[in-house]
Amino acid sequence: MKNVLLTTPLALALLACAASEEADMADTDSQPETSAEEYSAIGDDLAPFGNGYPNAGDPCLRLGESAATSDYLDDSAILVGCPTQATADALGGEVVGNVDGVRLVSIPTGDANAGLGEGGPVPTVEEMPDPADPETGYNATAQVACGFESAPPTGNCPAGIKRRWGDDGTHLLEVEKPDGRKRAIFFRDTTPYGADSAQADGSAGWDFDVTRNDARAENTIRYGPETYIVPDALIVGG
Repeated sequence: MKNVLLTTPLALALLACAASEEADMADTDSQPETSAEEYSAIGDDLAPFGNGYPNAGDPCLRLGESAATSDYLDDSAILVGCPTQATADALGGEVVGNVDGVRLVSIPTGDANAGLGEGGPVPTVEEMPDPADPETGYNATAQVACGFESAPPTGNCPAGIKRRWGDDGTHLLEVEKPDGRKRAIFFRDTTPYGADSAQADGSAGWDFDVTRNDARAENTIRYGPETYIVPDALIVGG
């Protein structure tokens, strides 16, 4: 007896459905996967400081002077590091470099409100929330240029700022030296006026001298054989 293949409407419908599913799977497999833009960490080699730019909490950060940024610094512009191209584009300004994925954006000081839309100027430290880190007690941390034993300030030292630390509104900057000890430097607004001293390291008799660079908005502090270059933005935010 011969086998007879009966084709029914139900069987045809099932075959058509299976073919459609296979085609959909093939189309899905052929489509390229999309992924979010890679987020690049802003490392200490870029001397970042502040809590975000243009506003606290934003992903971009102001950059200070270091071996990686010195070629991009301009007296008439702010240098900002952004972790993605999208965050860099949102600032305006000009992307002048890329260091390990971090976009370096130069913003002329006349356009320092770039990225704020109609929000107006960047609020000062007195106007915006400025919480201290509960573990360190610092409002912000950064690397500052430093030099020791009367050498030029070609190195970088970790530093942390405690804003409005004193009852009179003065600020305390602590810089960690290569030997692990910390040097405390005191500021009224952005003006350094003294440092801690101790008989143990011989600093009790050291001279304290400050040279101001208005174009760069920073102070060079010479305390005995130690030298530190501190940007205003680390002290008061920005």
